[in-house]
Amino acid sequence: MSYDDETDGFGSGGAGQTRTRLPEGGTGDVYGGARRPARTSRSLVMVVGVVVLLISAIAFANRGDGTVSPGTTDTAKGTTPTAATGIRPVAGKHAGIPAGYAKDEQGAQSAAANYAVTLVSADILKPDRRRDIVRQLFVSDKVAELEARFDRAYGREFLDKVGLDEKGNAADGLTYVSRTAPMGTKVTRFTDHSASVEVWCTGVFGSAGIGSTNPVTNDWFTMALELRWADGDWKVESFSQEEGPAPVNADRTASSADEIARAVEEYGGFTYAR
Repeated sequence: MSYDDETDGFGSGGAGQTRTRLPEGGTGDVYGGARRPARTSRSLVMVVGVVVLLISAIAFANRGDGTVSPGTTDTAKGTTPTAATGIRPVAGKHAGIPAGYAKDEQGAQSAAANYAVTLVSADILKPDRRRDIVRQLFVSDKVAELEARFDRAYGREFLDKVGLDEKGNAADGLTYVSRTAPMGTKVTRFTDHSASVEVWCTGVFGSAGIGSTNPVTNDWFTMALELRWADGDWKVESFSQEEGPAPVNADRTASSADEIARAVEEYGGFTYAR
């Protein structure tokens, strides 16, 4: 299940089959097994001197005052480091959804990543579960409006199209798949009480099983979320979605429907943090 390019984030969009492959690294001996010549005492002294200088330089570069060269940081390239900060991303869960984010940029990015996963999950197509999701994710003054819009967007016509019944369940012998994995987040605006965050995602969507007319495919998209600090947490005020950025298709053989269905059942999801 995927959204289209409309600015309100609702609708049914197509998804192209895309898979990624890690590059294969070499395992050869970089030295080629060649014998190294013996060093003279003078050469040894020079080498020791160079090593001492290198150690000093490394120690200076990694000193604990947090300063770095502005020309070499990820921030200077337009991104933010993703290394662990030691800050707990969420305080707990409400209605099965991670909640209790820090009131800072990191908290806003963590919230946006987890909300993007929820907004394109299989649960959003189940009317009863959808109401819990909307009331948990969105600011209170938008709940009634969005409940009605979600109900219209994911009505009987849409459910029939993707092979689900009126309760959002797949037919016997089929497993409906809609799982998203954030690849990265970016804050485009931040204040004490609001934030605009973009989440680059990939995911798998469709029905796995013999006779499926909506086979599971891969998709790449970016979700933009407008967040507001309300009731002691980050809440969604509005969201939209656009396609890509998407990598080049790989030549990996697609897995069988049984393998896909089994993977969805056996592998759990994550709570995402920035």
